[in-house]
Amino acid sequence: MKKMTYRDFDSYLKQYPSADGRFGEFGGQYLPPELMPAFKEIDDAYETICHSAQFISELRRIRREFQGRPTPVYHCERLSNKLGKCQIYLKREDLNHTGAHKLNHCMGEGLLAKYMGKKKLIAETGAGQHGVAIATAAAYFGMECDVYMGEVDIAKQAPNVTRMKLLGANVIPVTHGLKTLKEAVDAAFEGYMKEYKDAIYCIGSAVGPHPFPKMVRDFQMIVGQEAREQFVEMTGILPDAVTACVGGGSNSIGTFVPFLDAPVEIYGVEPLGRGSGIGDHAATMAYGTKGILHGFESYLLQDEKGEPLPVYSIASGLDYPATGPEHAFLRDAGRINYVTVSDEEAMEAFYLLCRLEGIIPAVESSHALAYAMRYAKEHNTGSILVTLSGRGDKDLDFVVEKYGLGEQFLKNL
Repeated sequence: MKKMTYRDFDSYLKQYPSADGRFGEFGGQYLPPELMPAFKEIDDAYETICHSAQFISELRRIRREFQGRPTPVYHCERLSNKLGKCQIYLKREDLNHTGAHKLNHCMGEGLLAKYMGKKKLIAETGAGQHGVAIATAAAYFGMECDVYMGEVDIAKQAPNVTRMKLLGANVIPVTHGLKTLKEAVDAAFEGYMKEYKDAIYCIGSAVGPHPFPKMVRDFQMIVGQEAREQFVEMTGILPDAVTACVGGGSNSIGTFVPFLDAPVEIYGVEPLGRGSGIGDHAATMAYGTKGILHGFESYLLQDEKGEPLPVYSIASGLDYPATGPEHAFLRDAGRINYVTVSDEEAMEAFYLLCRLEGIIPAVESSHALAYAMRYAKEHNTGSILVTLSGRGDKDLDFVVEKYGLGEQFLKNL
C-alpha cells in the first residue's frame, strides 16, 4: 500500500475504521452466526451513545473523580543523564486507578453495558491488569463479573488474582493449551456465547471483532491526548519520538493515534522474549503473516495451516499471537515503526527505573522503556515520550524469584 506521512492523517479518525470495521485490509468481523446479533447490538449501542453529551459527561466525571485522571507526564532526569543527552519522559498510566491504562476502556465498556441493560461483564486477562480493571468496573456499576485466566498466568500474577476476587469477580482458570492469554480469550468467547443476552464481553485490548478495536481505541485515546498537551505545556515543543509496548495493542494505540498527524516518530515495541525461534517470542509484526484469529484479521504468528503458533514473553500481558488490526494497518502504511526488545533488555530497564527514578514499572511497560533507553543512547539528543502503561506490584514476586534484586543489571551504576 502507499506509504503515509504525518501529513496524511488530518481526517484519519473520520476514515478509519470503515462502517464494516476495517482498517484497510485488516479488522472486520468473523463470527459464528449466533453471535452476529449480539455484536450488532453492541455496535448499534456504541454508535448511539459515543456522541451523546450525557455519556461523554458521565465518562469524564468517572475519569476525573474515580480514576484520578489526568495522569501526569514525568521527566526521568537521572535516567536520561545516565544515558546521555536525550531526555526520557514517562506518561504515568501506572498512576491511573488500579495501576494501569486498562481502566480507561473498562469503565467505558461498563458504562456501555449499563446503558444496554446488561447484568454481567465477561473478560479475559493475561497479566491480570485487565481482569482487575473489569472487576473494578463491575463493582462500580453493580454487575456480576467472570474473568477467564490461564493457569500459568494465575501462578505468575497471584496479587492480581487476589485483587479480582476481593472486588467480587469470579476468576475462572483456563487449563488447556499453553494456559496463557490466547487460551483465556478462547474460553471467554465460549463463555460469552452462552450468556450474550444478559452479558457483554469486554475485550481486553484493541483486538477482536468490530466494533471492539474501534471502541478500545476511542476509550484509550485519552492517554495520547493528555500526553501531547502535557508535553507541550512542559517543554514548549512536541517530543521527537513516542513509544509504547505492543501486545494486543490497547495502551499503544491510545498513545499513538493522537500523534499520527504530528511530525513525531512513533515506535511500537514488541516482546522478542528469548529470541527469534518459534515459541520463544510474541513479536507479531516482526515475524507474523496475515491471518484471522478471535474474529478479526491482522498479522498473526501462525503455522502453514493458519493455526496460531505458541508464543512466549516474560510479560504475561504481551504473550498474544496477534496484534490489533489498526496496528497492522499503520505498520503497512509506514506511519509506525515496530521494533523488538528481549526479556533481558526489558528487565534491565525495569531495575534501572526502580533504582534511578524510584518507580517500579510493569514488566510489559519495561519493554517500551528499554526501547527508549536504546533510542536515547543512539540519538544522544532530543526527547522521547514513553507510555508507562502500568505499575509493577503484580510482578514483584515473579521478578524477585527469577532475578533477585537485579544486581546483574545494576553493575554499571
